[in-house]
Amino acid sequence: MENVAILLVFPLCLAFAAVSDLLTMTIPNRVSAILLCAFVATATVSGFDLQQIGLHLLAAAIVFAVCFVLFALNVMGGGDAKLLTACAAWFGLNASLVSFLVHVSLFGGALTIAVLLLRTQEARILAAGIPVPRLLLTAKKVPYAVAIACGGFVAYPLSPLMSLAFPHLQ
Repeated sequence: MENVAILLVFPLCLAFAAVSDLLTMTIPNRVSAILLCAFVATATVSGFDLQQIGLHLLAAAIVFAVCFVLFALNVMGGGDAKLLTACAAWFGLNASLVSFLVHVSLFGGALTIAVLLLRTQEARILAAGIPVPRLLLTAKKVPYAVAIACGGFVAYPLSPLMSLAFPHLQ
């Protein structure tokens, strides 16, 4: 049963957050809360001891501290900070967290460039009737949950829970 949770909860929450951010420019708080609570529950039933869970939560706390500074400097949105924090718990303090953050950065850069280019073509897109979410063209924000989700999808197979549940994938 825990293998099903390991396989589904993280990717489904990321997909929901990405679609929500793309369409509404918001990430519901419940997504981050579900991710964090599901990590603790899944790690517990998967056999993680308190020290392992504590190190994963420490990774989340470190990511939160950095994201909080970026949020205070108005560089990052609050929903993005909470989502990155909750995701960090699933990766822990190891190479998979670094892989996740690097992938998020790369996808984030590509996404930002794509959104900026898209916005320069707003008149043409609207005139052609191409179905693009209106907020994507008019908001001053970038739906960064899309980059977080893409980075998560790429790095998740290397995460400790996936390694434990599906060792043959390594």
